[in-house]
Amino acid sequence: MAANIDISKIRNIGIAAHIDAGKTTTTERILYYTGKTHRLGEVHDGAATMDWMEQEKERGITITSAATTCEWHDHYINIIDTPGHVDFTVEVERSLRVLDGVVALFCAVGGVEPQSETVWRQADRYHVPRIAYVNKMDRVGANFLEAVEMMRERLGANAIPIQLPAGEAELFTGIIDLIDMNFRVYHDETSGATFEDLPIPESLLENARKHREHLLEAISDYDDRLLEKFIHDEPIQPDEVVRAVRRATIDTKIMPVLCGSSFKNKGVQKLLDAVLAFLPSPVDLPPVIGYNVDTGEKIERHPRNDEAFSALAFKIMTDAYVGRLTYIRVYSGLIKVGDSVLNAATSKKERVGRIMEMHANKREELTEAGAGQIVGVIGLKNSTTGHTLCDPKHPIQLELMVFPEPVISVAIEPKSKADQDRLTSALSKLAEEDPTFKIKVDEDTGQTIISGMGELHLEILIDRMLREFGVTANVGRPQVAFKEAICKPADAEIRYVKQTGGRGQFAHVVMHFEPGEAGAGLVFENKIVGGSIPREYIPSVERGIRDSMERGVLAGYPLVDIKAQLVDGSYHEVDSSDIAFRVAGSMAFQQAARKGDPALLEPMMDIEVVLPEEYLGDVIGDLNSRRAKIHGIGMRGQAKLVSATAPLKEMFGYATRLRSLSQGRATYTMEFSHYERVPAKMAETILAGVGKG
Repeated sequence: MAANIDISKIRNIGIAAHIDAGKTTTTERILYYTGKTHRLGEVHDGAATMDWMEQEKERGITITSAATTCEWHDHYINIIDTPGHVDFTVEVERSLRVLDGVVALFCAVGGVEPQSETVWRQADRYHVPRIAYVNKMDRVGANFLEAVEMMRERLGANAIPIQLPAGEAELFTGIIDLIDMNFRVYHDETSGATFEDLPIPESLLENARKHREHLLEAISDYDDRLLEKFIHDEPIQPDEVVRAVRRATIDTKIMPVLCGSSFKNKGVQKLLDAVLAFLPSPVDLPPVIGYNVDTGEKIERHPRNDEAFSALAFKIMTDAYVGRLTYIRVYSGLIKVGDSVLNAATSKKERVGRIMEMHANKREELTEAGAGQIVGVIGLKNSTTGHTLCDPKHPIQLELMVFPEPVISVAIEPKSKADQDRLTSALSKLAEEDPTFKIKVDEDTGQTIISGMGELHLEILIDRMLREFGVTANVGRPQVAFKEAICKPADAEIRYVKQTGGRGQFAHVVMHFEPGEAGAGLVFENKIVGGSIPREYIPSVERGIRDSMERGVLAGYPLVDIKAQLVDGSYHEVDSSDIAFRVAGSMAFQQAARKGDPALLEPMMDIEVVLPEEYLGDVIGDLNSRRAKIHGIGMRGQAKLVSATAPLKEMFGYATRLRSLSQGRATYTMEFSHYERVPAKMAETILAGVGKG
């Protein structure tokens, strides 16, 4: 894609959905119809183009968000195929940050599943316009209108069908278009590449008219001329409908719903047409907002090549052929090979070695890239996910990305001395790629501890270490990332005095601590009046508290959610220093934490189990034995749906247990919900175990 192309002809889209809704199959069909591939890759054969990692081929799931560029009717579509498994939610999060639109995929049988809701909330946060595609219309139990109703109920989406299926399950023969009121039938002998547009059959016409009426009603607010015609029952042209649907979609007021069966090659071309027609180009969206690194004032950047360069790095990948590859979304200006760009987060300059247009894990060299493009850059050594790259003469910091904290850890050690260096290198490369993967060395045991978002997340990372980096390692049992908190207010006074000949150290602080709001971290308030502690020492007190929060008073787990007030204190003209007040802040916190009824917290997970009714009793019994709280039992299609919250500690190995309880017929999803106090008896057992360790 040349940098001088018309920016209004670019679409940056993601395909996001629950696991198994058919995202990767749909992307494969898009690549086939747009001429990017010459044969159809199937997920179940392990031959999907976008699932190029060995682990993806084996498991038939998407792990990393692969990027590709394709052309459709002289438009360029950058597609990011995101994972559906909740352990890889960071991949969805960072993709949504740089996308202009999303195709939300739903299964015609399962409808809105838990991960769809997670992705939906993420898309809401970034105000990303969406169109919905109800896939698998050929499957037994497919129900298009029920899936649309679920979108309205569960997601609060204003889901408006712009298509209807002609028949469902094995009777699914084609698609009725409610905008131009025709009936498209696909030819099986050409894998759906050819089709015919016919008049709508008489038997389906009345239903189609009724749904077209709903569509016109929903969009009439977006076009005065169309509203006028609608009220007076005048004929409305398809292009008028398209214009109004586009405006309402970009405004995130409606979500047009399409249908099809990607596997049977029905509906994908219509989906591509809808991407061009209804999802925004970079110029349809408000300018990106950042702030001046030095002054903090707000700056706007428009998607134009003649503006100062600004881009966001949203993914790091280690490529076997080219080394470290940084995916960037260019928001404004041009970037050329050989350019020197500023990393606003580190204030360091980086040199652009090569620019690549990516097609899954293949690549095409470019000399430059312009506004609205998504490309891979080689040569950026110190840039990582969420960093802003910009013109050194016009620095700008774009909005930062926030990632969830890991909830599960395992100890890992190399099997031989030769593996030690390789392990260190592999871990640092994997941590660069994945902001939710953390590494630390336990000070007491010297063990390397790796942490992630779930069992599958860590399993895949360890598997990659072995295959991509050739590291053989012993891996311990998964451990829960416990935290500590105080449960009642406590005061502390510390007078830190050190006289060792020459200049001494002096700091005196009086502090009040109390439990903070969940997820708030440390909230520090300076209540000093009259200058009893000089202003320059105040940040040191806060820094001392932050240092001390890393190791709690019960078992050394991080202490969270604290409200701290510096109430009073004193200083010495000669002996006081930053370091003295930092130590005093740390000691005050430790003293108050011991007095503040410290408690152990554990991560709680939201769980949904979908299962045939005959296994319900066994599954609920098993959940109860895992300290789960059952919130409700409902229906998901013909199956039962159990919603519950349970401690992560009790959920290890649940996949295997559920398989054996249900003869492999039940499925479940699990995602982090919140931290909760561990019951007293259990806390005693855990702390006793830590003491022995």
